[in-house]
Amino acid sequence: MYFLSGWPRRLLCPLRSGERPFLVEPSAQRFFLAVLSETQISIWFSRPSVLIVSYIESGKAAAQFGFYQQVEWKPDDSMIAVAAANGYVLLFDILGGLDEKYLYEPVYPKGSARVKVTPGYKEEQCAPALTLEMKKPVDLEAPISCLQTLQEDLLVATADGFLHMLHWDSVSNGRRAVNLCTVPFSLDLQSSRGGPCLDLEGVYIRDMEYCSTLDGFAVVFDDGRLGFITPTANRLATDQLQGVWAADVSDGTCVAVNNKYRLMAFGCASGSVLVYMIDSSTGSMQLSHKLELTPKHYPDVWNKTGPVKMIRWSPDCSVAMVTWDCGGLSLWSVFGAHLICTLGEDFAYRSDGTKKDPLKISSMSWGVEGYHLWVISSSDSTPVEAEGDEKLQQAGILQFQFIKSALTVNPCTSNQEQVLLQGEDRLYLTCGDPTQVHSGPDKSSSRDTGTPLHRPSLSTPLSQGLSTLLGHKHWQVVQIHSTYLETNWPIRFAAIDWSGQCVAVAGRRGFAHYSLYSRKWKLFGNVTQEQNMAVTGGLAWWNDFVVIACYNFIDRQEELRLYVRSANLDNAFASVTKLHADTLLLNVFRNVVILFRADCSICLYSIERRHDSPNPSASVELLQEVSMSRYIPHPGLVVSVTLTSVRTETGITLKAPQQACSAESILLNLAGQLIMLQRDRSGPQVREKDTPANQTMLPFCAPVVLAQCVENVWTTCRSNRKKRHLMEALWLSCGEAGMKVWLPLFPRDHRKPHSFLSRRIMLPFHINIYPLTVLFEDALILGASNETMLFDGLGSSSEPLETLFPFCTVERTSQIYLHHILRQLLMRNLGEQALMLAQSCAALPYFPHVLELMVHVVLEEEATSREPIPDPLLPTVAKFVTEFPLFLQTIVHCARKTEYALWNYLFAAVGNPKDLFEECLMAQDLDTAASYLIILQNMEVPAVSRQHATLLFNTALEQGKWDLCRHMIRFLKAIGSGESETPPSTPTTQEQSSTGGFEFFRNRSISMSQSVDSIAGGKFNLQKTLSMPSGPSCKGGERWCKDGDSAENLYIDLMLWRHARLLLEQVRLRDLGCFSAQLGFELIGWLCRERTRVARVDDFVTALKCLHKDFLWPFPVIPACSISSPLKNGRCRPVLSSRLLKSQSADSLLNSDMDTTPPQVTPANHSWLDGLGAVPKELDSASSHGGPQTQEAFLSPLINKGEEYSIGSATDLTETSSMVDGDWTMVDENFSTLSLSQSELEHISMELANKGPHKSQVQLRYLLHVFMEAGCLEWCVIIGLILRDASVIKQVVGFLDSPEVPAETVQSIRAGLMAVDLWVSSDCLGYKPFLHLIGPQLLKLSEVPEEPVQPEPFQPSGASEPEPRAEDARGVVTSAHPLRPRGVVTSAHPLPLDGPCGASARPLEDTPEEPAQQEALEEGAYDCTLS
Repeated sequence: MYFLSGWPRRLLCPLRSGERPFLVEPSAQRFFLAVLSETQISIWFSRPSVLIVSYIESGKAAAQFGFYQQVEWKPDDSMIAVAAANGYVLLFDILGGLDEKYLYEPVYPKGSARVKVTPGYKEEQCAPALTLEMKKPVDLEAPISCLQTLQEDLLVATADGFLHMLHWDSVSNGRRAVNLCTVPFSLDLQSSRGGPCLDLEGVYIRDMEYCSTLDGFAVVFDDGRLGFITPTANRLATDQLQGVWAADVSDGTCVAVNNKYRLMAFGCASGSVLVYMIDSSTGSMQLSHKLELTPKHYPDVWNKTGPVKMIRWSPDCSVAMVTWDCGGLSLWSVFGAHLICTLGEDFAYRSDGTKKDPLKISSMSWGVEGYHLWVISSSDSTPVEAEGDEKLQQAGILQFQFIKSALTVNPCTSNQEQVLLQGEDRLYLTCGDPTQVHSGPDKSSSRDTGTPLHRPSLSTPLSQGLSTLLGHKHWQVVQIHSTYLETNWPIRFAAIDWSGQCVAVAGRRGFAHYSLYSRKWKLFGNVTQEQNMAVTGGLAWWNDFVVIACYNFIDRQEELRLYVRSANLDNAFASVTKLHADTLLLNVFRNVVILFRADCSICLYSIERRHDSPNPSASVELLQEVSMSRYIPHPGLVVSVTLTSVRTETGITLKAPQQACSAESILLNLAGQLIMLQRDRSGPQVREKDTPANQTMLPFCAPVVLAQCVENVWTTCRSNRKKRHLMEALWLSCGEAGMKVWLPLFPRDHRKPHSFLSRRIMLPFHINIYPLTVLFEDALILGASNETMLFDGLGSSSEPLETLFPFCTVERTSQIYLHHILRQLLMRNLGEQALMLAQSCAALPYFPHVLELMVHVVLEEEATSREPIPDPLLPTVAKFVTEFPLFLQTIVHCARKTEYALWNYLFAAVGNPKDLFEECLMAQDLDTAASYLIILQNMEVPAVSRQHATLLFNTALEQGKWDLCRHMIRFLKAIGSGESETPPSTPTTQEQSSTGGFEFFRNRSISMSQSVDSIAGGKFNLQKTLSMPSGPSCKGGERWCKDGDSAENLYIDLMLWRHARLLLEQVRLRDLGCFSAQLGFELIGWLCRERTRVARVDDFVTALKCLHKDFLWPFPVIPACSISSPLKNGRCRPVLSSRLLKSQSADSLLNSDMDTTPPQVTPANHSWLDGLGAVPKELDSASSHGGPQTQEAFLSPLINKGEEYSIGSATDLTETSSMVDGDWTMVDENFSTLSLSQSELEHISMELANKGPHKSQVQLRYLLHVFMEAGCLEWCVIIGLILRDASVIKQVVGFLDSPEVPAETVQSIRAGLMAVDLWVSSDCLGYKPFLHLIGPQLLKLSEVPEEPVQPEPFQPSGASEPEPRAEDARGVVTSAHPLRPRGVVTSAHPLPLDGPCGASARPLEDTPEEPAQQEALEEGAYDCTLS
């Protein structure tokens, strides 16, 4: 509503004086302020804030009259009255300067557009020169307690119990006096006829203020009692007064009245402010609400403020400022919402925590439009060293600056979803970046299309939705054009359009508007036109027109004008409608303008865009006039007027949604009472055929009061079928009572509504922010709040203002309210309505938070209640939350944010945590299950926790949730070691002994990771392994925290071993590698133990296929043009590879990195493995074939998409399947040196096509190293085959000669390679060249003495071929002799379309065995060819 801005200014009085000012009093229009000291009265101007004139009383007169005490202005600013201590009233005339009219004048640069053409143009922008002239003083012969002005009279209360009435003009026109003892007082006006009921002997009025809308005086007597005196006749005569008391109050100190809301605020000695209203039926004083500091927010000072010293309502009557004897300022909204207090937080404490003395205030007053608060402090003045007299000083006046919501003066913006604040010279907006929004012709059409959150088109003005309204805390600040401001200050009205892209402001005369998109202001080109109109009833936007209610000074006529935004600001482009009475308020609903006029009538006008004129213009037509004079006692009491589609009954049912969009009702805020007038649809609704729907205007029913104490109303003119509850609701802001929503209740599924069920329900709820607008579809309230920043001074002795006060900024705030409404509906047994409402909002991003908040608030209230709750709500809320899929997360998040003592109450309502844990496991929601585990750990015995943790650990291992697995290992260990209260922290460093087989991988990661962009979690993350928590399989008991808890460690190890065994049995090597890397599982040591058990390979072909699938590795293909290839006899691969690799700079880095030998962690009893220390050198040359230079550029023949292991699918599945730019340039540079032929290039492209993703290559090399270290030679052979790395096979075959290698291993490798050869011959010819390349090793393997019967590894060139397969008939012509030594004719598609590389691969058992006698074939037949 009102917010402090920046630091206060200090205005120094130019005249030095020994007296200090103690009172500031504004004139009626607040352009002038009278400042009073003991013998001096000064008049200040508001803008610029300068001293105009000062009148200093002579010593003789001061002795006669006494010191000045109070001051009061005449309503027309022409006179001023001062009360002096000896009972004199001094009247001064304020006269204009004779020679010099102005003290200050603006100086314009030459050629300025602002020419002085209009009369009276200069008076408003320069401080006028005034003089004060005293008239004859009036002696009342008793000390004066207070002054109060009426229209032509001045009311003076004296300490002898009299009320004197003086006439402003002619003092001689005999004064009238009323003795208070003669005024009858009672508790209400009905019983007051009997005469004076209370003894008023010796009592006088300490403070009083006249309320024009109540036509009476609020008074505080010197004994602390409060009363209200009203005249019984029309005029204030002496004998026709009567009064009412406020019951049971005897500590009143001061009073201030609010004319717009008919409220009287009485300050009390206790420090609280009592706000009273007059009951319209009985005339008694009724307490409306209290303004007081709460011990919750101000525990130190809430009861130490002292008596209330002064209350001041703002000029628009929307806020009250209060100060106390002990100092400080506090701001409340009209119905008690607390906005600011300077007795706490940064206002009261320095940055080092020491307490400041609060600012003590002797007087304060609001400036024009409430932009400033003028404060005279009783402690603050700036001493100035004068030469002679050291007592002289410059008095200072503090000027606090405020910005306020545009709703306070122009409530027409209340049906829009933007927050607009207006300051003295700037506007604050919440809309997003205008450069992203293109306001086009679709602006008006977008009004009824969907929500701002889900609107598809980016060009519609609200398409930014939540992100811009909530995305940041900063405001878009628009500086008001200085040319407009200097002539027309102050800004009275501001309005923002529906899209948040255009703003209009109106000052003293004329108006101007601004486009956020172009960042330009539009002002009247003709200043005369601007100065000849004044906006009176406010302004609003309709599509791209500004609608204003103004007064035309030339025609002396009220008018309704529409100016189009796109044209120049000129009356030539305006549409003007003459009005018959002064307009007080204006609002727009769809295509209807509603005006509230000074004769208490309401006018409805329809607006239509004209298409016939060349310039865009609109036509305005009067629809209806409704007189409200029977219901409105005074036109000034109407705070806002709104048209809405809200109704109590008709139009709510689902059958008639079109009625819900028309203007059904008028809402009037009458002094805080919300009054609704609905259209009367009871009569026959006959409509002429040729008249449109909106022309048949129905009469209105009698008004209904919907709510009391209403400050603001929000309703929307848009509709959204999915969120009808929120869109058709009415939102009210009610001060300290929070908010209320008038919610429609719909029958479910087109059922007939219950006869006993009301159509609407009013639900109250509390919020923590002051609401400024409601986002209907997004279930959000937007507001603003003051934030403070401390500034420590430079250590000077006198504290400057910057250290006395923090710097104030305004921050945007927001709050969800859905949980409040759902809870209120559930409390009223409207669960079905709550469910419909919640389901309509389930897509909101913060909906889970809404459910959680609802459970949390109800749990806190009920579980901490001291008395038993007869009908607890928590079971109902729990049952409600189970309707949503987020139920399990909601409960556990709520529990973990609540203290342990409340858990039993919570789970008694929602169910046993063990059952909820099992539900999470069944739903595969492991993270939520882990949260439940923490709850079980606290609520159950350790055995139960261990049992559930084991379940979760196994499931997490299965699903590869490694983070969770690490936490579970810690958790299980904590339970075992008795630390079940607090789970241990994750270890951050890694012991050397726990690295195991990772040393090799670490060294590789330096070179390999340079071309691996980033590897997602769950894959091998090369960098991640460096900081891995130590895993559960290091040597001995040192790998956990040396706690010796071997049973627990063994338990965890067993689970890890079991999982590793499962992965190896299922040939999931990639998962095994991830498992080892992520959990620090020492793979090599485990594989050494399992070498003869689970680490055996039974079926080489199946294992090879599984690896191809697992690592997205394409099956090799043979180029079709290999007949004419010059690269024969096996030379091609090593020559090409070496020539291509030698030119690469990365190669040396790769080799140098891998020279470091991995640590020996294998058991010592395998002596044949000792030679492995020298292996990496050989591995390096092999692995450099798959170094970073061979990125996976799949240049593959087109293969049927349906094949499971096709190259295409491998490409699709890898994200890093394109070469890095650097690699391409490297190939280009080397073409000149290589001078390759066409066929050689084809061969290189085939080589690249046969490689898998680089990441897979790194992983396979790592696994090869692990298996080599562990001595699992069968796996080494399979990985060597898939990498087609001859050196690996050669190395393994070399190891097989060692006597330590078991005979079964040799036999298994031999049998496996034979099976692979058979499979290659029939199903995957791409492997043939590689098998030829390793032919010598295979022969050497077959020469090892073995059992008499064994399968034959190779087919001789003249052998009988296997039968052609069924797939080969599909146009795939294979060679009749697959192993012919020289050129072989093959089809262009070597892979069968549904071949065994796909899902139809034959199992190994189906492979036909060859006769044994064909084994001894001569070696020469096995040339290595590319076939």
